[in-house]
Amino acid sequence: MELKYFRLIKTITEEGNIANSSERLFLTQSALSHQLRDLEERLGFKVFLRTRNKWQLTAEGQELYKLANQLLQAIDTGFTNIKQIKEGAKGTIKLSTECQSFFHGLPAFVQKMAILYPEIEIDLIIGANHQTISKILSNEVDIAIVTTKPASDALASIEIFEDEIFVLVHQEHYLNTLPYLDASHFADVHLIINSFPMESVSVYEHFLRPNKITPIKISAIPFTEVSLEMVEANMGVMCLPRWGLDAFKIPEGIAFKRIGKHGLKRTHYLVMKEENRNKPYMNHFIANFKEDFVDR
Repeated sequence: MELKYFRLIKTITEEGNIANSSERLFLTQSALSHQLRDLEERLGFKVFLRTRNKWQLTAEGQELYKLANQLLQAIDTGFTNIKQIKEGAKGTIKLSTECQSFFHGLPAFVQKMAILYPEIEIDLIIGANHQTISKILSNEVDIAIVTTKPASDALASIEIFEDEIFVLVHQEHYLNTLPYLDASHFADVHLIINSFPMESVSVYEHFLRPNKITPIKISAIPFTEVSLEMVEANMGVMCLPRWGLDAFKIPEGIAFKRIGKHGLKRTHYLVMKEENRNKPYMNHFIANFKEDFVDR
């Protein structure tokens, strides 16, 4: 039984006759009479008992009217839900990261998302890596990539992957003779970092500060290419995960040294406000981010 017949039964019942139903259904009285006659012939029973001034449902018609109400209500609810889902798939995400190295891989990911989800706009927030969590809470950032899981109940944290940080040294540097580096070995080195403050530098925050070690010299160089050239010239050391150098050619004279006997490993989390966690466009972002970055 076609949907138009349910609408016909519902409308005639509520309007009282064909004449009033014609305007509501945008069809002529003749067309509606034809539809009703066709329906009753197919069903093999009368839906309405018709008089000049009033149309009344038969017992069978009353059951069809109940069914029409249930069916059309379900359809309206379904389309309302679809509209809400579609609207929920739209949104703007302000994205930042605690680790400066992540910015090397993010533009390609943002480009992919723009193709797959043109209704999701992603803005990279540069310079928010020093106070990432507070910027999420103040709505300056929507999602951030961090290496320390926040304790706030207002925030949701999703574990993405674990990586390991290495020290890059020149092959002729005395540290290259060691099997791995202890915190004390950093005391006399020139440490090259991306930017201050030191609290945003993973090797300091997770390894040196707990051991109360501060390198004798620290330089902030925002360009990885320049930092690599300085290490190649034996002018200092830098600390990065291997994936952070995927976009660069590593000079042959540079060696990777492990930090600590078991390596300096860290876990990366996507952090956002708990109230935003289950928004459809956020779920699209999270699913694709995990797919792209989980194997780093």
